[in-house]
Amino acid sequence: MKSGDSTTIDVPEPSGVPKGKAHAVVTSTSQQRGGWKKGVAITDFVLRLGGIVAGLSAAATMGTSDQSLPFFTQFFQFEASYDDMPTFEFFLIAMSIVSGYLVLSLPFSIVAIVRPHAAGPRIFLLIMDIVALTLTTSAAAAAAAVVYLAHNGNSSSNWLAICNQFGDFCQKISGAVVAAFVTVVVFVFLILISALALRKH
Repeated sequence: MKSGDSTTIDVPEPSGVPKGKAHAVVTSTSQQRGGWKKGVAITDFVLRLGGIVAGLSAAATMGTSDQSLPFFTQFFQFEASYDDMPTFEFFLIAMSIVSGYLVLSLPFSIVAIVRPHAAGPRIFLLIMDIVALTLTTSAAAAAAAVVYLAHNGNSSSNWLAICNQFGDFCQKISGAVVAAFVTVVVFVFLILISALALRKH
């Protein structure tokens, strides 16, 4: 090769695409992928808002669940409250933590909307969502077991059903457990969305 000679490499155009339009096709495909990822990110943000509502509802309902029976004496009174059982206290703490996490995760979800191709925020949310799902599921399952005993009792362990007397209390704790399982479903969808977005990255 002589000094000053230049070498050019011809890149073949994709088959079936007219010459000069290959770049436009690639750009259009990239925009379609970006639009799809942005739609997934928006869905993620909406689900997080729903999870916040469900988690706060579960925590607030459990935290206000107490009932006193109308018949009592000066020295003795029948009362049921969530803080009488460590399981319900754990439930309240866990759902408060999960709700707080969902609020703090909103900025990362917004970043995923603005930058749909960024993998960092999505990986962070995926890991934290798995941790939050584990905590929510354990709290909801433990509380559900106690709620079942409150409704039906257990003759083998002499656990009496109390919902016949404390109807309002049982209604509140049951509603809190239902809201917690709604939060669990939200986290399952959030994890699936994050995994799908990373797979298509």
